[in-house]
Amino acid sequence: MVDSPDLHDAYPERPCGTAVLILAGSSGRVENGRAELFARHGARARAIRWFGGVDQRPAPHEVPIELFAAQLELLRKDHDRIAVVGTSFGAEAALVTASLFPVDITVAIAPSSVIWSGNDGAGWSSHWTHRGAPLPAVRFDADWTPSTEPPEYRSLYETSLELDGERTAAATIAVERIPGRVILVAGGDDRVWPSDGFAAAIARRRREHGRETTVVTHPSAGHRVVLPGEPAPTGGVRMARGGTESADAELGALAWPEIAQALRLHD
Repeated sequence: MVDSPDLHDAYPERPCGTAVLILAGSSGRVENGRAELFARHGARARAIRWFGGVDQRPAPHEVPIELFAAQLELLRKDHDRIAVVGTSFGAEAALVTASLFPVDITVAIAPSSVIWSGNDGAGWSSHWTHRGAPLPAVRFDADWTPSTEPPEYRSLYETSLELDGERTAAATIAVERIPGRVILVAGGDDRVWPSDGFAAAIARRRREHGRETTVVTHPSAGHRVVLPGEPAPTGGVRMARGGTESADAELGALAWPEIAQALRLHD
């Protein structure tokens, strides 16, 4: 096991041939526990910080997609298959990366079907760049204000999608370009953004292009999904996330067999 403030490597005792890159969302954390979970079941796992670290962008704003592609290529060495597992903004990153670079399995937890804007403190632009250029992104509704305390942001994302149909279409992730296995995990009570609707849109777009997608949902789960063997996450940006600890864990339990089968994990 190798640790740094921006990276956590976990190695299995009985390798299954799969290497996994793990991406957190807006918390910016390194998902050490999730990496260890996958390693216990046979995967070589690497969790990384992708913004706010050494020589990294300070926020989810114009982060090069090549950052994730380079990590996946390193993991591809000596492994039969590579996977990326991302949550929230990390799920957005995972889907965009897999649409541009070869990935065998993509697991998007609380995903988005489009690319969103980010702010680095100096101004707004896309979350991601590719070959040095910002990718098209949906702009936020400047007139939106929260109506709950703590704030629920789901309606902000929903109204922002409707502002400019052409921009939203341009920002839609080309998930039909992902040839490998895609697993989407979404809670029906997600109060951060409409991940259940995003998952449905991704599956529909892929289906229209003849590609299969596995969608796992739970009507009472929220934005955070707890996989078997994980503690419920804490901290992060202050907001309403929906769900309950038990429902979030139930969704994780539903998703785990699909994830384990795709990654060929051991019991």
